[in-house]
Amino acid sequence: MTSKMLSRRNFLKRTTLAMATAMSLSGVAYSPLSYAADKLGAPEKEDLKFGFIKLTDMAPLAIAYEKGYFEDEGLYVNLEAQANWKVLLDRVIDGELDGAHMLAGQPIAATIGYGTKAHIITPISMDLNGNAITVSNKTWAEMKKYVPMKDGKPVHPISASALKPVVKSYKDAGKPFKMGMVFPVSTHNYELRYWLAAGGLNPGLYAPQKGDTSGTIGADVLLSVTPPPQMPATMEAGTIEGYCVGEPWNQQAVFKGIGVPVISDNSIETNNPEKVFGLREDFYEKYPNTTIRIVKAMIRAAYWLDEQNNKNRPAAVKILSQPNYVGADYKVIANSMTGTFEYEKGDKRSEPDFNVFFRYNATYPYYSDAIWYMTQMRRWGQIPTYKPDSWYQDMAKKVYRPDIYKKAVESLIADGEMKKSDFEPAVFTTDGYRGVRDDFMDHIPYDAKKPNAYIDSLKIGLKDKQQP
Repeated sequence: MTSKMLSRRNFLKRTTLAMATAMSLSGVAYSPLSYAADKLGAPEKEDLKFGFIKLTDMAPLAIAYEKGYFEDEGLYVNLEAQANWKVLLDRVIDGELDGAHMLAGQPIAATIGYGTKAHIITPISMDLNGNAITVSNKTWAEMKKYVPMKDGKPVHPISASALKPVVKSYKDAGKPFKMGMVFPVSTHNYELRYWLAAGGLNPGLYAPQKGDTSGTIGADVLLSVTPPPQMPATMEAGTIEGYCVGEPWNQQAVFKGIGVPVISDNSIETNNPEKVFGLREDFYEKYPNTTIRIVKAMIRAAYWLDEQNNKNRPAAVKILSQPNYVGADYKVIANSMTGTFEYEKGDKRSEPDFNVFFRYNATYPYYSDAIWYMTQMRRWGQIPTYKPDSWYQDMAKKVYRPDIYKKAVESLIADGEMKKSDFEPAVFTTDGYRGVRDDFMDHIPYDAKKPNAYIDSLKIGLKDKQQP
């Protein structure tokens, strides 16, 4: 526990004790928590340790801590940066961490037993969008020949079809074309694969039933895992020719002059669900009030981050730039967090939704988001055998827990910490599905209630009962 945390906790306890004593002397009962504590119940576990990776989308955890929202719920939280996504997940499973900032695919993969086996749940989504695909200067110089231009600037979004001739030139020379992503079940892996496939490039298949977890079977482009903070240096060294990662590691490539982002994930899928908060199911079963209070604090943090058209973002960037959080230069983080995004050096474009933390129901854990990730796992062979539509629905409901989220929302409103009008009406009426979506870059409609039909509609990847 940090000295800062200890001092804040001791201050809160001293204040609580003083108020309790004063009110006791006056004959008034006092609760150290909110007045909704009687309804919700006090936290069963107060001291908590959460993990995160140094990315800007860990912001809801940092803000919930720095703004005192965790303490408002009687929770005393230690936030700890983790070396990589595997270490983070393993430490949640082992109980060394009570919960963590996670890739959306991690709780799903763990629960279905891909890579590791543990029942992890998601009671809140942490953000929408926030990723981009960046290529090296050398690759961009070749790609640019095939990119439409207007007023001397590339027309966005840029299709992977512009990369196709570059990949062919590598093949003709007998060399592999390599790109990086952060983890096999990451949003980044599926976004990069979606972009490549939509442009006519095969990113390869996994065959876990045959012991092949490389994901490169039949690949035109070889994808490998690189931790987010190491992406720019790995590309600069020539080990990879591009990557898909969250911020600030795309903008870092621009600032260092070593690469060019070619598309943000909001252009691959509008308001793409990104990170989630994950914890073990048995943690929730043992500490239900604590879990709901964690979600309450994170909802408040997300609201603050998006409040009044992102007015608090500069303050958030200042917090995130601290070495104990993201630790990147203020200007690098601000390039994407404050409503803009820079592609080629000097080509800064307005992207107010590059990072979304609250609006568009960003915090709601939709079943349909979980199912989309599973369709991509099946498409690329991580789920190697056919599953009926009902399996996808059932698995989504095991992992994504809007029931917990709704209890947190009800408690926030009962406490007076937020108003019902702060939330979109869908929060109170949704069945957990977003409805049919056709806002992908290739305009193929996605109906979460018919996952197999959706999988079969995608041109590249496994279909029906095919196996890798």
